[in-house]
Formats: sequence, structure tokens, C-alpha cells
Amino acid sequence: MSASFASSTPYEVLGVSAASTDDELRRAYRQRLRETHPDTGGSATLFHAVQVAWELVGTPEGRAAYDAGSGARATVPDARGSRFTGAGRASASSRSEGSSPKARSYGPPGGEEREHYLRLIREWVGRGVELKDPYDPALVRSAPQEIRRWLAKAMAEEETARIVSTLGLGFTVWNNVAVAKTGGNIDQVVLGPGGLFAISSQDWGSEVRVSKGELVGERIADDEEPLRSLGANARALGRSLGVRFSALVVVVPDDDLAAPFEQVERGRQAGAVVIRRSVLAQLLRNGLGGSEGESIDRIFDLRSRLQAGIRFV
Repeated sequence: MSASFASSTPYEVLGVSAASTDDELRRAYRQRLRETHPDTGGSATLFHAVQVAWELVGTPEGRAAYDAGSGARATVPDARGSRFTGAGRASASSRSEGSSPKARSYGPPGGEEREHYLRLIREWVGRGVELKDPYDPALVRSAPQEIRRWLAKAMAEEETARIVSTLGLGFTVWNNVAVAKTGGNIDQVVLGPGGLFAISSQDWGSEVRVSKGELVGERIADDEEPLRSLGANARALGRSLGVRFSALVVVVPDDDLAAPFEQVERGRQAGAVVIRRSVLAQLLRNGLGGSEGESIDRIFDLRSRLQAGIRFV
């Protein structure tokens, strides 16, 4: 079972409430085994997920440990501890941490998503209830999936920003970039020798794939259209700034994509790629296959233009 907060909890997989009794949990497990068994027309993937869920909460000891927040994810990063805190300048730690110079970083990655998460988790807990730690793993796991998804999205954006920061001074990243014409935003705009990239950092908590020019998956709503949305925002931002993006990139956790990357072959989003997080640095350094990199003079020109025109969410 995925460690992502966006993925289904064991209780959601078994179809019961976290407040269910041990007997109710056991009956649900047996029923879900029958429903998902491949020999009776079920899905091998779901059948395995049911077994993993039971391994996590099927015993009183395991259930108590899971409910207390231990297991797949022991801690939740707090935005207050993020290195990427500047809204219009590169933070000191992004310029130097350890012995290696870091990429320039502007704007708060995941900032808007964390604000959404905090507002929703406080509403869900209820007015008048003291919320000592909104990032307590036990609390996060007990929240509805639509709330957990916002935190997973914020953490995905923060991880992309961290990866870019390790690439050196030849790279610049602008986080949570506003697109006035569409009213939307782009998670990351990254400039480096490999080109200019519009990046969407995602974590749906389930496997995804490219189908008919769009990204699809169990947790992606039919009307979400991640690639179309990224393309529309990138084109609008490019026109307003007078720049052209080298590639559109959707970054997902490694376990959520069957191959290291998938590329859209046809349609308006042709050339867009969906990649595993572990190969993002390689893509940003080398560019998309067949595309030309940027010269140093061109990078300086683009950086000045972007820095002057970009606005943050």
C-alpha cells in the first residue's frame, strides 16, 4: 500500500469506518476478499490491496499502531520548516547549504495547497476544538481523502523544489506561478541548460498512465484533465511573458508510473511527458530527447524576462 497520504487508507480499502469494531472489520475483510478474488471475477490488484490493508489493521496491535500514526509514514513535514520560504527572492539556504551552491528558488512551493489543507482540516475537526498539530500523522490518516489529497499535493511540490535545488546555480525555479489569463497556476517553472519547463507536481495516491493524450488514473477525476490544464496555463503564461516552454512535465511518485516516463505522441499536448520523480533531475539537465538546450546568453535573457514578469499565487 502506498505511503502517500492521497492513497486509500486500510479502512477505505475494506469499506468500513475507522471507528468500526474488530468484528465489523473482520466481516468486511472477508466480504472484500470474496468480491475482489480474481477467480470470481475480481481484480488481482484490489485483492492484493485488501490483503495489505488487513496486514496493517487486522490485529488489535497492528490497528493500534496504525491509528497512532506509525507505519508507512511516521512524520509529516511542516511548512514552517521548509527551506523554500521566499515569495520574491531566493532564500539564503537555497543559495548555500553544505558545500554545494544551490539553484535559485523563488516563491513558496506547495504554499497554496497547505493553506487549503489547513483550512479544511480545521473545518473537519470542528469549531472550538483545539488542534495542537494539524500535521500529526494519526490525524492526517483519519481525515477524508479529499483533505489528505491537498497535503499530498503540497508535499509533491515541495519535493520537486528540493530536487531542483540540488542542480546548482545554473538552474532557477519559480514556485506556484500565477497565470492571470486563465486564473490558474503552474506549480513550477524551471529554467536551466536543458530548457524552460512547465511542471505540475502531483500525487494522486494511485497508478496513472497516458491514454488518448491525457493522464488518467483511479484517483483522477474525469473532468480533471491534468495535461490539458498544464498546457493551457503554459501557453497563456508563455504568451504573456514572450517565452516558449521546451516541455510540459507532470511529475509523479515512482510507484505510480509503470515506466520511467510516458510521452504524449499526438494531439495538442504532443511532446508533454509524465515522469517518475527519480528521473526529474536527469530530464532537467539533459532536456527532452531531441530538443535543443539553452545557451548561457539565452538563459540570462530568459531569467531576466521571467523574473520581471512572473507573479506568484
